[in-house]
Amino acid sequence: MPNEEDALFGAVDALLEQVAQDPLPPPAERKRLREAAGLSQGQIAKALDARRESVGNWETGRSEPRPPKRAAYARLLDGLAARFPAAPNATAPVQSTYVPAPAEARTLPANPAPGAAALPAEENTRPRPAKTAAAASPPVRTVRPSTTSRRPGAKKAAPANTPADADPRFENGPLAVVDVEDGNVVAYCVDGLVLDVPAKSIPSLVDWTLKEAKLGQPKLSGPGKDADPLLVLTEAACERYGLPVALTEKERLAGRLPEGHKVIRQLARAEWKLTKRGFGPWARIYRPAQGSERACVQLCIPSWHALGTRHWGEAGQLPPAELARLLGTYASRVMTPRGSTAVTGLELMTALHPPTRASEPDANGVRHSEHNPGSLGKDPVDPAPCEAPDGHPVLNELNLPRFHVRGPAEKLFEEAYDWARPLTDAECMRRNLVGIDVNMAFAAGANGTVVGLGAPTRVKNPVFDPKLPGSWLVDLSHVDLSRVKSGKEWVDLEGELLPSPFTPKGERPQGPAWYATPTVAYAVELGYEVRPVEAWVRYDNGRYLDGWYNRLRDAYIATMADLGVPADVSPEEFLTAMDGYRQRDPELAIVVAAIKATVKGGLGKLRERPRGEGWKPGEAWRALSRPTWRPDIRAAVISRTRINMHRKILKHAAFTGQYPVAILSDCAVYAVDGESPLDFLPYREGKPLPGGFKLGVNPGLVKWEGTQSVLWGEGVREQFNAPELNLARYIKDGTVTDKDNGE
Repeated sequence: MPNEEDALFGAVDALLEQVAQDPLPPPAERKRLREAAGLSQGQIAKALDARRESVGNWETGRSEPRPPKRAAYARLLDGLAARFPAAPNATAPVQSTYVPAPAEARTLPANPAPGAAALPAEENTRPRPAKTAAAASPPVRTVRPSTTSRRPGAKKAAPANTPADADPRFENGPLAVVDVEDGNVVAYCVDGLVLDVPAKSIPSLVDWTLKEAKLGQPKLSGPGKDADPLLVLTEAACERYGLPVALTEKERLAGRLPEGHKVIRQLARAEWKLTKRGFGPWARIYRPAQGSERACVQLCIPSWHALGTRHWGEAGQLPPAELARLLGTYASRVMTPRGSTAVTGLELMTALHPPTRASEPDANGVRHSEHNPGSLGKDPVDPAPCEAPDGHPVLNELNLPRFHVRGPAEKLFEEAYDWARPLTDAECMRRNLVGIDVNMAFAAGANGTVVGLGAPTRVKNPVFDPKLPGSWLVDLSHVDLSRVKSGKEWVDLEGELLPSPFTPKGERPQGPAWYATPTVAYAVELGYEVRPVEAWVRYDNGRYLDGWYNRLRDAYIATMADLGVPADVSPEEFLTAMDGYRQRDPELAIVVAAIKATVKGGLGKLRERPRGEGWKPGEAWRALSRPTWRPDIRAAVISRTRINMHRKILKHAAFTGQYPVAILSDCAVYAVDGESPLDFLPYREGKPLPGGFKLGVNPGLVKWEGTQSVLWGEGVREQFNAPELNLARYIKDGTVTDKDNGE
């Protein structure tokens, strides 16, 4: 009998909990009570069998607890209010300040950004994603308490104090991570917001995203287009919506689901279309635009390797809230990902310089699409024959013999440095090899580079013009590095210890060869006459990549500042800040890596090669249809990057008498007695050598790459019987494998 009575009482209590809707304290008071008791959101979530994000939403007014958790939460707040009453003069706020709920087990940078809201001790866990590259934390928003659903459809307007530059169409951020929790589909957005997702299928998910989710990102340029919303599907979400958790080997090689898959048939019945790449790791689902209205949603599926570990680390394994924060930070500072970091880097160029714009109204008041000045246009252009990679259709007209290998006099070889030399006797007596690495070297090389915007023009026996971008056939074998011009003075150097600035391997040119404009201009800068035989120049030109560089630079500097590495600090403070910066917030460290990969990958895409698909030499491949397939732009940036490195090496050698023993792309290694860059970089009263290497976080400045002993270096070279093995490749941790040396 007592058991039956207890069961009845339990049922009645459950009913009372369902109807108990007494007002809870305002959200700000809920947070005050928890902080006064010294409790964390995680502790309360564990006690109530709820998510920590839910507790954060209750304290910001984003959502309200539902029965039966509501009654238990109310009881907790009542108990805390009895123990920690508010100050006598305190008044309950009408509105609550929205502060994104932080994640567990992270550490804030030592110097938080000015204006960032202070968090209690238990919640002082990590920096929050920024809305813009200039701000280290999102703008504070105010939301009225509400007992409505978390669905965005329940909100009729943006919060009253939304920043003026915020777009109410995208008030929930650029993207969301879709997951299944307790049987319900939810979407984790940036800033800790969680939305209920009512969609039961992929087509209805797309509809919900476009009509209710308020996801997306405003355009980056006036004539451009708003970024489409991005949904990241977890493994649980894939299962819920009928997608495989992983692709089969055949599907992985094809890069997509087969056309007959049930989800693709669902999309077809709902009149949704897929792009040519189909339903793959980065799928774009759209309907043809109606006027200026776009209807497109992009899906990212990490379990299909959409977020490759090479550039995104372990991002694909993160919990949904953490992944939303990571990708949201990248999106707000760079752009909403459009695919791999390489694809996004290329898309960023187009987003900043759209190919077309609206014209002025004609006589009938109608605007038309016209070329956008400063852009690459909407039609691809053929490269000059010397700029075309092997197998390009342009080369068919040359009637080259079969299996002909083009040399420097027929093909443009502008690549990054891969050079090394044996140590001198004096260098062998040094203690260590110290490597320094140029931050964002290729981004710095892109900054200020004048590149061609249109098709090339062939010129015979031209007069060299350093302001005219193009490719030049010229003999630079007479340039002697033992005597060069530095400013207005001639300087004598040990030229045999320096790499040639004109070839990637550092070898002295043997005769006429094709070079990009920055390379030839550097020969003139060194004090030598140049007489080109032929050139392909571009009279339509401009600094196309400046905006691209600025966007990525700001993203990099802001994220490094969040990791505790600010700009404009002394060299000693910089080296200290860089020590272990990745461990301060591993997720933001992934963002830094992704930003760097966006630079290199975007430039690499300018010369994308065939990717299978039955291609044969002499035939066009898919990438050639893009206006952004521009090997000449890539060559100009790499040329300028290599020249920037050589210029610093030359300045350093002229002032200190020290010469590098190895260079790999943006890393240079010197033999010195100390262990730190400060032991050989010539600082005077904290000021670096003008035009030389300078320690700092900004692109173009250098950081410490690693230190190994001279005995280690000589031992490695002896082990592999390679006197000129490039030690810069292994200076970071000293690990060398047989695979690295082709054995």
